[in-house]
Amino acid sequence: MKRVLYTIISIAILSTVALSGCTSQAFSALGQIATMSGNDDVANAFNTMSKAAEEITPENEYYIGRSVAANLLTNYKVYEDKQLESYLNKICQVLVVNSDDPVLFNGYHVKVLDSTEVNAFSTSGGHIFVTRGLIDCADSEDALAAVIAHEIGHIQLKHSLKSIKTSRYTEAFKATANATMSTMGMSDMADTLDDMVGDVITDMVNNGYSQGQEYDADKKAIELMAAAGYNPDAMISMLQKMADQQKGKKSGFYKTHPSPDSRISHLSSTLKKTKVEDTTEYRTNRYKQNMKK
Repeated sequence: MKRVLYTIISIAILSTVALSGCTSQAFSALGQIATMSGNDDVANAFNTMSKAAEEITPENEYYIGRSVAANLLTNYKVYEDKQLESYLNKICQVLVVNSDDPVLFNGYHVKVLDSTEVNAFSTSGGHIFVTRGLIDCADSEDALAAVIAHEIGHIQLKHSLKSIKTSRYTEAFKATANATMSTMGMSDMADTLDDMVGDVITDMVNNGYSQGQEYDADKKAIELMAAAGYNPDAMISMLQKMADQQKGKKSGFYKTHPSPDSRISHLSSTLKKTKVEDTTEYRTNRYKQNMKK
């Protein structure tokens, strides 16, 4: 009975320290305590957690992002337009040059996807993808900057890496709970716990980015645009056009993002605090030349 109680307490501690951002050294220490008590399953889990808690280097961040990007490109073709691609990458560089994180392991790179779907994606390490459908919604360079700035926001706020770390923790917790309960002949409890953990994983592990992260990326985009001299109000007009373009549809950004109205509402206070001179007209000719309009 004491072993059962210890196991349940250990699992509770495991989930708590994972959620609190425990360091790898702390997990290792807790693993030693679990080993001393004779509970090998929980000890192994704490050791697994210590590895999960290790910092991801910029190089690892890049290669993780590249792997995700490679998977993405199995579902989308790259749109071959060197002039457009170069133009978008120049906008990207203007946005990041004065940001908090202007230099990555292999830099920031924008690619256009040959799809009429209205969507954009980003992965860790600086990979940004924008569909033709989303580009067609833009009517100015500032609108394009709004799209790219949002994806840069995800990268600089390290949203994908946070999702990866959360996934590591919950998977280790789930494996430990199942192994420990099954070993003790508590298969019914193991099944119940498995269902409970499944619900936790659904809430915790992000399939894509959470709504909160989307709102944070929007706010970061406003900051990036203002610092680069772009008109932040272009974010609002872009969201409105995206909504009109996707009305009645359930694919594209509607599937992976909060509604445009919700995003606009969350940005209202940020925009009121952001004052930037509107210089959009100075970029009109450049936009037309590169967009072939």
